[in-house]
Amino acid sequence: MISQRARYAFKAMVALARAKPGVGLQIRELSEQEKLPRKFLEQILLLLKAAGYITSRRGRDGGYELLKPADLIYIGPMLRAVDGPIAPLSCLSRTAYRRCADCKDEVTCELRLAFAKAYGEYLAALETTSLAQVMQQSDKAKPLESLTI
Repeated sequence: MISQRARYAFKAMVALARAKPGVGLQIRELSEQEKLPRKFLEQILLLLKAAGYITSRRGRDGGYELLKPADLIYIGPMLRAVDGPIAPLSCLSRTAYRRCADCKDEVTCELRLAFAKAYGEYLAALETTSLAQVMQQSDKAKPLESLTI
């Protein structure tokens, strides 16, 4: 499960991607538009800026905007920038690998084997899915009220 910080970061990135190119969104606008707590959003935007996803301009016409197009921003690295490692087990992490303290043998570890394949598929999807692709899927999706189950 992703953290609330990652959820808010994702919402902020989508809002910035949808904003008019060259015109940044001020933090007040972003907070109100996406219904995100301003103080928490400030922290999140600093993380995204440090990771090279967004830039900011000061002044009356200032605000935040994406540094690169949404089709070049991939979900996996963006989540890692905000939340750190996304692996369910430390022994499966590509960025923060650590052998489990209670593991006798990683090759035969049932817990690792149970999660390895599913995590590999999950990770592949996150690493190859761009922010633009998610936005396109969202634009094509039907509102929940019109879906029949």
